[in-house]
Amino acid sequence: MEEHRQRDTCGQDDENLNFSPDGLTCKLILDDRQKAKRILGCCCEFKFCDWLTLVSGLVECLCFAGVVFGWASLVYVLKMDGYFSNFCVNSTGANSSMYTDCSGQDEQFALIFTIASFLNSFMAFPLGHVFDRYGTMAARILGITLYTTGTLLVASSSAEMSSMLYPAVSFIDVGGILFLMTNIQVGNLFGPFRSTVITLYNGPYDSSSSIFLIIKVLYERGVSLRSSFLFMSACSIIHLLRTFLLMPKTHIPYPLPEGYTYGVSCRGRAVSTELEERADSSGNVQNEGGVEGVQQEGSGQSQITPQKALSVASFRSCVLSWFFAWHLLWLSVMQLRLFLFIDILNPMLAWLTDGDSALVSSYTNAFGLTQLCGVFCAPWNGLLLDQQRKKWRALGGYRLTEREADLRSSVLSLFLTALLGFFFSVCSTIPVLPLQYLTFVLQVASTSFLFGGNAAFISTAFPSCHYGKLYGLMSTLSAVVLLLQFPMLILVNDVLQGNPLYVNIGLTVLTLLPLIHPLYVRIHCQRLAAQRDDQRDGTKLWTVYPDSGYMPF
Repeated sequence: MEEHRQRDTCGQDDENLNFSPDGLTCKLILDDRQKAKRILGCCCEFKFCDWLTLVSGLVECLCFAGVVFGWASLVYVLKMDGYFSNFCVNSTGANSSMYTDCSGQDEQFALIFTIASFLNSFMAFPLGHVFDRYGTMAARILGITLYTTGTLLVASSSAEMSSMLYPAVSFIDVGGILFLMTNIQVGNLFGPFRSTVITLYNGPYDSSSSIFLIIKVLYERGVSLRSSFLFMSACSIIHLLRTFLLMPKTHIPYPLPEGYTYGVSCRGRAVSTELEERADSSGNVQNEGGVEGVQQEGSGQSQITPQKALSVASFRSCVLSWFFAWHLLWLSVMQLRLFLFIDILNPMLAWLTDGDSALVSSYTNAFGLTQLCGVFCAPWNGLLLDQQRKKWRALGGYRLTEREADLRSSVLSLFLTALLGFFFSVCSTIPVLPLQYLTFVLQVASTSFLFGGNAAFISTAFPSCHYGKLYGLMSTLSAVVLLLQFPMLILVNDVLQGNPLYVNIGLTVLTLLPLIHPLYVRIHCQRLAAQRDDQRDGTKLWTVYPDSGYMPF
């Protein structure tokens, strides 16, 4: 009779489903099926709008969001135009031969990128607060303003006003991170494929560095730097159209409320429903961070589901957790390694090629072209996460909570990302010029997995209501580590005479530390499973424990 009542609850079309004694499997299957129906177009009214938002956002990230990562290509053009050429001096070599020493010029370009990359990460926390507090529209208008200002400053600059590059590149970089931050939430529209969409956006963000390569190629064919950046400024009208027509005013909630609308479809419906609690017909309350409370059989009290417990976790408890600490280490070390590689790429190639400008240009082009592969690398991390989540939910049944399954699914992704970062660092350390082609490929894969996995893990391990602040704070704290770039650059350029070998060896050893993060997540999940098994053996009731991952240090 009990199983028959559960079947009636699930509906007549679920005759072949297997049910757990407490009915939770039925509920999870129906929740996933409901989300999948949205993807397949059951909600036909919003299908076209959802896909248009997704595709247009991918184009926006591909063409604008992370263009500063193609800095090496732009530096080549800036040098040809004579930017900071006054820092080049004539020097005498060991055999009394005269040569032009441009290490001072290289330091200026490296400093511009260092400041921009630092601000990109450091400003993420206040920008994330703006996003959480004031919504998508306010954050995007701020991003568009910064980005347009930056491109106009570059277009207005010249060799005589080289210092304008300092604020210009920083504005472009900070504006770009806002484009990415506001677009990542589009993954909430595609429930079962949420991680795939999140990582998919990070791929175009990384590949947008190829835009500076296109500017370099156009420059070699007679198109001026000024014309290219004026065109980029004019494209801001596209960003404004997306902001008002294809994006929500506040946020896209997860999971989606029934009948949720946004953008041009939002007519006569309060947008505040995205943040309000919703009550179902049985009286259970559902909020933005979880699903309905589940009534335990034989008791008069409603059990707090892990999702609901997660949604009420305070911002402070999230920050003072081991999850946050190890994830910060994982992100900071690999980000420092990747950014320093981009920063010293031009002088490193000059050192490996003995100053052959033709070879430097060829390898710079190869680096720019490989950045396009980020579009194809990033989705694999999301697909891996979604497949692992599906696997753990299927294996766990009613014994594993949804959040535990999500955390277990992240272990493999975190480990592979750390492993890719280590292999990339090893290849970049070996001073063999042809090997740098493999280094470029590993750099693209590492960057795509790193930033996509970072966004996906934060959305999985922490409450969605704190996503913007946590994502921003994580980036801000990792930016402090990025300040190490500057003393390392001085060490490479001044002390080691452009030879980065010893710095690369030290960083390669350091890239072993991120392997601790997936190990901790795995141990944490095993501890939760052991605690739940002990509780079940003692009381024969499924009781949710407070999550030790959120306990302060």
